[in-house]
Amino acid sequence: MNRTTVAATVALTAGAVLAGSAFASSAQAATPPTPTITAKGGFVMNNGTAKTLYGKAADTRRSTGSTTKIMTAKVVLAQKNLNLDAKVTVQKAYSDYIVSKTASSARLIVGDKVTVRQLLYGLMLPSGCDAAYALADKFGSGSTRAARVKSFIGKMNASAQSLGLKNTHFDSFDGIGSGSNYSTPRDLTKIASSAMKNSTFRTIVKTKSTKQKVTTKSGGYRYMSWSNSNAMLGSYTGMIGVKTGSGPTAKYCLVFAATRSGKTVIGTVLTSTSATTRTADAKKLLDYGFKK
Repeated sequence: MNRTTVAATVALTAGAVLAGSAFASSAQAATPPTPTITAKGGFVMNNGTAKTLYGKAADTRRSTGSTTKIMTAKVVLAQKNLNLDAKVTVQKAYSDYIVSKTASSARLIVGDKVTVRQLLYGLMLPSGCDAAYALADKFGSGSTRAARVKSFIGKMNASAQSLGLKNTHFDSFDGIGSGSNYSTPRDLTKIASSAMKNSTFRTIVKTKSTKQKVTTKSGGYRYMSWSNSNAMLGSYTGMIGVKTGSGPTAKYCLVFAATRSGKTVIGTVLTSTSATTRTADAKKLLDYGFKK
């Protein structure tokens, strides 16, 4: 074998090794390692195709905390002939409720007139249970507040049924239930995916903070400032929502969505151990979802 042939053989072999390693690395990139999360339940899907990308106890019923408010907003936004600029007067009952439950609040002030749109911001950003109560009172039907609230929760359950969800039930408008307020990572992701079809919902849940002008009891005005409890907005590239949740039973929950290069990944983590681990769990699942 002459020197030229040897050189050509070596070059060919080296090329084959390089090609082989390139092939191996592309194969690895195609199947990223399945992430390990702290949360007891998790689910991720491609929002465009509804293809499941990840699941951990995805159909196990768990307490949902304030992620319940995704459905609260969805029911409001589904009302026929909805006027987002309609005014609602803040009642003492909403304020008393917050105090009695030591609940998260939009700090609504009794007697103020706020619009439905503003209540939705107060519901989804600071996770206002007072805003949730006001919306249930406004959009439920009945001659008493209790009847209207019951009617509204009925609409939440009807909406879940219309989405074909078998593992979701609501007994409250805000997640502070009496033991039978539950969903699953898969079901909550489907609720959020459906809610995200509404442009008003999308605009609200991707808002980091807002300052809203409301009318006071005396006819003047004040500004309400609300910040979004979703820490991933602005810290995770492409983050577009959706909602945090927490509670004694629910622990720490997050329904999340992000868009990169035209692909939207949406998912849920339920029963994580802290606000920090909830965020870390969601980040792992989004990273994984974008690679799949």
